[in-house]
Amino acid sequence: MLWLVALAASTGGAALAQNIVGTWQGTLAGPQGQLRIVMKISRADDEKLKAVMYSIDQGGQPINTSAVTQQGSTLKMSVAAIGGEYEGSMTPDGNTINGTWTQGPKPAPLNLVRATAQSAWAIPEPPPPPKMMAADAKPVFDVSTVKPSKPDARGTSILVGRGGSNLFTTTNTTLNDLITFAYGLHARQVTGGPAWADNERFDITGKPDQPGVPNVDQLRSMVQKMLAERFELAFHREKKELAVYAITVAKTGLKLTKTENGGGNLPGFGGRGPGNIAVRNSNMADFAGFLQSRILDRPVVDQTSLTDRYDFGLKWTPDSATQPDPTGQAAPPPPADADAPDLFTAFQKQLGLKLENTKAPVEVLVIDKVAKPSDN
Repeated sequence: MLWLVALAASTGGAALAQNIVGTWQGTLAGPQGQLRIVMKISRADDEKLKAVMYSIDQGGQPINTSAVTQQGSTLKMSVAAIGGEYEGSMTPDGNTINGTWTQGPKPAPLNLVRATAQSAWAIPEPPPPPKMMAADAKPVFDVSTVKPSKPDARGTSILVGRGGSNLFTTTNTTLNDLITFAYGLHARQVTGGPAWADNERFDITGKPDQPGVPNVDQLRSMVQKMLAERFELAFHREKKELAVYAITVAKTGLKLTKTENGGGNLPGFGGRGPGNIAVRNSNMADFAGFLQSRILDRPVVDQTSLTDRYDFGLKWTPDSATQPDPTGQAAPPPPADADAPDLFTAFQKQLGLKLENTKAPVEVLVIDKVAKPSDN
C-alpha cells in the first residue's frame, strides 16, 4: 500500500511538471503602460526547463531566461539579460499562473494564462540584426559634433547603434569619461589633466565613415582619434603599481549564462537602481571595464581567462567605500532589497566569480597637452 501511494505521488508530480510546458501570456502594468508578455516554456535535451520571454508591445524580440525552476505548483524564472525575476503559483486546473514580476525596486503583478492556438497573441517578427562593420575596417568619424551639456543634465551615457544606426552619442560626459572609455582605463590611471577635464561636461555625436556597427576596438579607435583632433589630446604612458580589484573564477564554479543567438559586436550594461545591474553580451574584459568606470573606486583586472560572452544580472548592497561618485554628489542610498549581500559576496553567490583586493602594475596615461574644443 505504501509503495502504491508513493508511485501515485511520483506520477502526479511528473504530470504537474510536464503541464507547465507551453505558451503563457499576460499583461504587465509597467512605467510605460500596459505591456503584453508572452512566456514560451519548454524542456531542454537534459529535461531541464527553459523559457523565452517576449514583450510584444516593446518590439517582441526574444529574450532567453537564465534559469527556470518548478517546485510543486511554484514557478520561478530569472531573466538576467534584463535584470528581471518572475515567481508565480499555478492554479489547480493548470491553466493560470498567478505571480509577480520584479525588475527594480517595485514588483508588479503578472498573471499568466495558458494560451491556445486560438487565443495566442501574435508575436511580431523581430527586426533584422544590425549589420556589423567589417572586422578589418579602420573607421574614423566622418562627422562629429561636440557641445557643452545642459547645466541641469543628469546622468551620463555613452551609446552606439541607437535606432538601428551606427551613430555614436554621449550625454553629459567629461573629458576624463571619454579618455577612460577610449583607452579602457580607470580614472586613477589618468593623470596630469586640467581641472575642467573632470567637471565640464559635453554631448557628442559621431558618424562613422564606414557602414555597420563597430566592435569595441573600432569604437575606441574612433574616439581616440576624435580626442586627438577635437581636444588636441597628447599624452605619454607609464607603468605604476596601484591598488586594483582582480576578477577570478571562484572555486564553486562559474554561474553565468552564455549569450545565445549572437549578441552583436557590443556589450550592454543597464542600471536598475543602486546595486542592481543587467549585463548583456559581455565578456570578462568588457565587464571589468564597466566595473572600473561605473561601480568600483579603482582599476579592475580580468584574470579569469574567459573569452565567451554572457548575459547575467547582479544585485548587491552598495558600499560607499568601494563605489565611485561619477556625478560629484553623495553616494546613492542602498536598494530597496536591504537583504542583498555586499558586492564581494554577490560576485561569488550569483556569478561564481571572485573579486579580490590586491596590487598590480597597470598602465597610467599622463596628459601632456589638452584643450577645450570649439563649439559646433
